[in-house]
Amino acid sequence: MTLRERYEREIVGALQRRFGYSCAMQVPRLTKIVLNMGVGDAVQNEKLLDSAVAELRAVAGQQPVVTRAKKSVASFKLREGDKIGVMVTLRGQRMYDFLERLIQLALPRVRDFHGCNPDSFDGRGNYTLGLREQLIFPEIDYDQVQKVRGMDVVVVTSAGTDEEARELLQLLGMPFRKAG
Repeated sequence: MTLRERYEREIVGALQRRFGYSCAMQVPRLTKIVLNMGVGDAVQNEKLLDSAVAELRAVAGQQPVVTRAKKSVASFKLREGDKIGVMVTLRGQRMYDFLERLIQLALPRVRDFHGCNPDSFDGRGNYTLGLREQLIFPEIDYDQVQKVRGMDVVVVTSAGTDEEARELLQLLGMPFRKAG
């Protein structure tokens, strides 16, 4: 059973009972997942940006967008409009497939992993997870990597509160660290 099928069959009912929603449309759901990889070195070396695009395309399964600097920062030798990162937004089936791969394959490959931080919610039901290296994804070939880079994974939900979003992600299988 895929993650999306499990959400529709089991998780909606569990959340409805837990929070007392009157209909299934009130139940929080995943809206999108945004993957962001900062490539600050791309200002000096354009080739690093191409490798980041290729790696993020392999992980996400769709073409990423190159992000540009919004303002100039002299201390970073950065000008407005410089290419400084790549990002991709996943929705629908690709979003569920990525989350399943993240939980089942990638997170268990993280060294000294003790669970995700349960406090990384933004107050509106969205969760942000920072990864130190892109090598934890099985789609990336270790020999092709020019530089180890981190990435941010932002899980956007329709939940109104962090408690509802935490329960949703926990039921989806997100391995949160135990408090204490």
